[in-house]
Amino acid sequence: MVQREELARVRAHFEGQPAEPLLNWALGEFHPEIALACSFGAEDVALIDMLCRIHPRPRVFYLDTQFHFRETYEARDRIQQRYSVELLQCLPELSVEEQAARYGPGLYAREPDLCCQLRKVLPLQKMLSRLRAWITGVRREQAPARAEAQLVEWDERFGLVKINPLVKWTAKEVWEYLRGHGVPYNALHDRNYPSIGCEPCTRPVKPGDDPRGGRWAGFEKVECGLHTKPA
Repeated sequence: MVQREELARVRAHFEGQPAEPLLNWALGEFHPEIALACSFGAEDVALIDMLCRIHPRPRVFYLDTQFHFRETYEARDRIQQRYSVELLQCLPELSVEEQAARYGPGLYAREPDLCCQLRKVLPLQKMLSRLRAWITGVRREQAPARAEAQLVEWDERFGLVKINPLVKWTAKEVWEYLRGHGVPYNALHDRNYPSIGCEPCTRPVKPGDDPRGGRWAGFEKVECGLHTKPA
């Protein structure tokens, strides 16, 4: 069993290799206490395709905020039909109606950090408490907050190993993989939505603009809290 202190050695071993050998090692080391966190964005569906080529039943979960676009749920259904993978739905403790009753309607427009905490971070924390490792589609070029992400690292915030197989990939490489393997993806990507979150908090961006510029428009917020390091 790999120890926290050995992660630098593991990282060095897989540096410069394709994503698949790292995924194969991670599944061998941690399965069944490892899962992919899937938002049904381009990176995550690419990882589902890779995982299903390596393992007959990889574990995949998604945070269902109940504010997702219709197209996101449609992408989920197409992925479910294409691959033999169980997609575990992780729901917030409060329904949309219960949250509105407790905090007032439109919390996402007034206090987006709190809304993300309730509908994303806390459900993720509950899910990760059952695992020893998780896999993400984080890429360094996505945002400044992700620029120092590593292939394999210790997640201080949630207390487990974090595997980022695509961390050095470019958006071009992700799309070459999706098209080369015929992977189903969210139709919003074809409508100028490079980064897709909850419907009330996500807007399309102009070609050439910051890919995450459509997230939480009008706020200084740039991350939902899933991939930020503790203060």
